[in-house]
Amino acid sequence: MEISSNGTYYGERKNELRQNGFILSEYDYLEPSTPWHFHENPYFMYVLKGNMFDINKKNKVGCPAGSLVFHNWQEPHLNTKASSAARGFHIEFDRNWFAQRRLDIGLWEGSQLIQTPRLHHILAQLYYEFRNNDTASALSIELLLLQLCEGLDRRYKVNTRTNPRWISDLKSLLNEDLDNVSLDNLSSTLGIHPVHLSRSFPKYFSSTLGDYIRQLKVKKALSLLLIEEYSLTEVAFLAGFADQSHFIRCFKRYMGVTPLKFKTKNA
Repeated sequence: MEISSNGTYYGERKNELRQNGFILSEYDYLEPSTPWHFHENPYFMYVLKGNMFDINKKNKVGCPAGSLVFHNWQEPHLNTKASSAARGFHIEFDRNWFAQRRLDIGLWEGSQLIQTPRLHHILAQLYYEFRNNDTASALSIELLLLQLCEGLDRRYKVNTRTNPRWISDLKSLLNEDLDNVSLDNLSSTLGIHPVHLSRSFPKYFSSTLGDYIRQLKVKKALSLLLIEEYSLTEVAFLAGFADQSHFIRCFKRYMGVTPLKFKTKNA
């Protein structure tokens, strides 16, 4: 089995930034499939363009544009491409980086598709700083990486508790369809009283139901903004916002920049 050494991926490297303890890189994926391999270090992969599949010994997971995947070190896997063109953004860590910051990588499982919208927001901010690469980017990237890893660390710790079954069902419903979301529809589908759902939601999601839905819409907008052909009006509509002004307000609240600035910088 092949071993991918530090900062090396299959494809053509477009950009790379190396800092103490981690490597950020952007690759075009050229071949239809990679061989089975594993990496020396843990890393995140964000699919910027195209449609990918990530395959390990247990699962085959679809990874369209906007997907965020975490791979722990020495986790055998391969990738296949289901589109003519594909591109990805990677964040690879030296394992000592985790130890120095008291993050327990031992909790994290390998080859996991991450759907938590706030973690997608942080990843997109990292990509923005990676492309910006000015005098403030180094510090911003370090702080955002800590937020990303602490968020994942907290996610796994929470998942070690016994959660009600409806939590995972609710996550699936929200990720699959944001067009017809209402408290009554969700409570009916899940078989839970609306009052219980509204009171319990912040306990498991660290936000209100309305705020979580807005986070999911921004998450969807992030991948759409990377498609050059889409205007801001089209992105707002496809992401489920009522109008462009609402889209701009929500996006700037979570991302710290306007959607136009994000799109322009990452074009």
